[in-house]
Amino acid sequence: MSLADLGLDQWRSFELPTARRVAQEAAHQVDGQVTAVEAVEHLGAPLHRVRIERGGQEFALIPGGEVTLGFDLDAWQPTPEQAADYAESLDQGFGYGPDLRAHLAQVLSPRRSVTLATVLMAVEDEPLTEPPADMPAVLAARGLRMPSSDEWEHACGAGADTLFRWGNDCPLDDIPYENRTGPHQQRSGFGLRIAHDTYRMELTSDITSVRGGDGESACGGYGFMLAWLPLATANRNPFTAEFVYGPDGEDLCEDFTTRPVLTL
Repeated sequence: MSLADLGLDQWRSFELPTARRVAQEAAHQVDGQVTAVEAVEHLGAPLHRVRIERGGQEFALIPGGEVTLGFDLDAWQPTPEQAADYAESLDQGFGYGPDLRAHLAQVLSPRRSVTLATVLMAVEDEPLTEPPADMPAVLAARGLRMPSSDEWEHACGAGADTLFRWGNDCPLDDIPYENRTGPHQQRSGFGLRIAHDTYRMELTSDITSVRGGDGESACGGYGFMLAWLPLATANRNPFTAEFVYGPDGEDLCEDFTTRPVLTL
């Protein structure tokens, strides 16, 4: 079996020595060096995190296989506090539906099963240096590529089926941009610093989505729930994507980031 075919379920079954051996093999394939292999608690069970340094940049191992992505709105119920907070936002002219569930149906990716290859993904996103259409060539010159939207979502959630990678709740007395101790500041299950700042708008190879942020959360009257939702794992921020890839976004490439991927 090649490393690219390594599934998340199989990865979770490995003992530490096997995880270290896989990490060394991945590092060898990309001319990198293993900097960490550690076990963390994730979704009630141990999960090995691997970091590999290549060319001065740190990458995390993202096991793939058949995974479930998107958010199951039919199985979810907002708390009364979440529903009330959204209703206040609606009164201020914000939101894309008459209630929170309708709003989420507009912005979240649907529940689905996909098969992904195991990859190495940058621990930190990096600013674009050229317009989005030119970034694939820029990254290819470094042996890298942009992630697909599905790869990004899987790397963020790491198997979690909750609204956010840390659970279904978020603080409703503070906005994420001003909150330096909230759950969004924790690393993802795979060890990525991801979906932690609503002003960091990450681009993937999918021009219909923007991941991890939308740049709007400090708008007056926006509301706390809407301020946190750009960090939701399945949030595609489709209306932000229309702006980014439209004529108004052509000269704003420095405001966007991407998270490079190394193919195994």
